[in-house]
Amino acid sequence: MDKSEGIAHDGTTLLTQQNRKQPHQAIVWRNVMLFGYLHLAAVYGVLLMFTSAKIATTIFAILMYQVSSIGITAGAHRLWSHRAYKAKWPLRVILIIFNTIAFQNHVYEWARDHRLHHKYSETNADPHNANRGFFFSHVGWLLCRKHPEIMEKGRGIDMADLLADPIVSFQKKYYKFLMPLLCFILPTMLPVYCWGESWANSWFVATMFRYTFSLNVTWLVNSAAHMWGGRPYDRFINPSENITVALLALGEGWHNYHHVFPWDYKAAELGDYKLNMTTAFIDFFAKIGWAYDLKTVSADTVRKRVERTGINGRADTQASWGWDDKDLPQSEREAAAIINKQG
Repeated sequence: MDKSEGIAHDGTTLLTQQNRKQPHQAIVWRNVMLFGYLHLAAVYGVLLMFTSAKIATTIFAILMYQVSSIGITAGAHRLWSHRAYKAKWPLRVILIIFNTIAFQNHVYEWARDHRLHHKYSETNADPHNANRGFFFSHVGWLLCRKHPEIMEKGRGIDMADLLADPIVSFQKKYYKFLMPLLCFILPTMLPVYCWGESWANSWFVATMFRYTFSLNVTWLVNSAAHMWGGRPYDRFINPSENITVALLALGEGWHNYHHVFPWDYKAAELGDYKLNMTTAFIDFFAKIGWAYDLKTVSADTVRKRVERTGINGRADTQASWGWDDKDLPQSEREAAAIINKQG
């Protein structure tokens, strides 16, 4: 599908003929009930936060949200999905722990779906196709069976690099044990035993509110950042520069840039850390040598892309999921700037 079919010249999302005719996808009622409980529990957690929970518990919940977010943004997203940089084993261990706290499926499954999203964005092969509306791209895609094209196209996504990573493989093998421990059990127990919080406050504030809030922030990248904001790098695609999402998701809201250059470790053209704390995290570990081969886009490459597909440009349908994708243009690979290069 030509992606220009899905976007009007003023940036308005249009439903393509392909996406108007959606086959029936069975609702997964177990997920409906689970997500329903999560959100009700999170709302109750907000009430407790302002009435009976200790300040230490609220601070702990916020810190756990930040930690789990880094596990997604710096880990599952920029490192493992896009190969935008490389990490030595101590940093990969830290990121896999943070990622397990986040509980958004293990890294292998998260990265597979995300690579699929970039290769087939806004088509039926996109797990959270934004052309199906805000609700579907935000959470609805998790409440129904996957579209058949997702299964078909997913088999063609190269995942050999993650299969070869022993840390990713360890998480995948023991996920059903590690995830409940790190996401639910320990975050509930720590406030109770460390500063005398009640079990109810600990469960609904430190665990349920924190987890549900972090889920919704990640989902906003799939929904809001695919609908609202500027498109200076490619006006023919849905992903947009959304400052609110960038603030909440630690720098993941500069989405028009990210879909044009998914292999840039900054996921943005920004030169500072104000709305991109994930880049600050990666840069810190680059300084101590644990993160290396940080790929970024030269100013000349950005300028040429803006001239080609920006405000007055033409449609460009080629898409890649990241640095190791065979469909990444050789010209971009040759023009890339690689920071802290090793080997």
